[in-house]
Amino acid sequence: MHYDVFNGDADGVIALLQLRLAEPKPSTLITGVKRDIALLKRVDAKAGDTVTVLDISMEKNQAPLAAMLEAGAKVRYFDHHRPGDIPEHAGLNATIDMDPNTCTALLVDAHLQGRYRLWAITAAYGDNMNATADRLAKEAELTVEQTAQLKNFGILLNYNGYGAEVSDLHFTPEALYQALLPYENPFDAIADSASPYHALSAAYEADMAQAEASEVIASDAHYAVYLLGDAPWCRRVSGVFGNELANRHPERAHAVLTRNHDGSYLVSVRAPLTNKEGADEVCVAFPTGGGRKGAAGINQLPAEQLNEFVSTLSERYR
Repeated sequence: MHYDVFNGDADGVIALLQLRLAEPKPSTLITGVKRDIALLKRVDAKAGDTVTVLDISMEKNQAPLAAMLEAGAKVRYFDHHRPGDIPEHAGLNATIDMDPNTCTALLVDAHLQGRYRLWAITAAYGDNMNATADRLAKEAELTVEQTAQLKNFGILLNYNGYGAEVSDLHFTPEALYQALLPYENPFDAIADSASPYHALSAAYEADMAQAEASEVIASDAHYAVYLLGDAPWCRRVSGVFGNELANRHPERAHAVLTRNHDGSYLVSVRAPLTNKEGADEVCVAFPTGGGRKGAAGINQLPAEQLNEFVSTLSERYR
């Protein structure tokens, strides 16, 4: 049996899309909302099974990874998050790169020698790696209009991954992946009025209009913290709103907070685009935090630790 385990954001979905366009195979899909990264515990892989893992932190999946390797499964791993200790095991083939200007779909793109480069560019835009995506778009000789289309598509796919639970999303990640699989390139999907692109575009515009009115609870020249509410639209827009703020104010760090049902906060942090470092350091200082240098998050920040979080963020970027 083969398992495809992937993050539910643009990067994870497109990383798998590229692989299966190039190497079709039946598989059991394991995924979830963007923040649901402890996915390997849902995989019961045994000797003879194969597992592909895309865009989820190895650091957060150490125990189940070790168990499936010990059971005799073979694992192919692509990721750009903090890996922790990478096991030395004959059954593991790991491509891990924490460079803040790359993403998992670009690692897969290199593996496939650029065969589905347009999808990889879309994923890079979705992960807010605009400088890298712009360079690749220029190398591909895309027009200004084409580049803008891929950027917008990437943002929409990333937007769909955010939520406290799958019911918050417009498309489940499995359904989104399967809906995109018929398209060899993103322009074909954009041209098809029945593709997810058009439904996500309308929903994104409505959610972002509400986000623009959100409250700033702390800020100075180096950072800003925005507070949204507890509605599904708040959770959906938290990551892409953080990216938009980072692009507007590239010299400033940003945090976007939404309320969880238990009164805690879901936190998205973006490092300044002029210094894409430290977001992971800020977030791992709290129990449910993780991520990468340029973008990270905390799944459940207790309300009583809000001031501590703001202090940690401000001290890191002052």
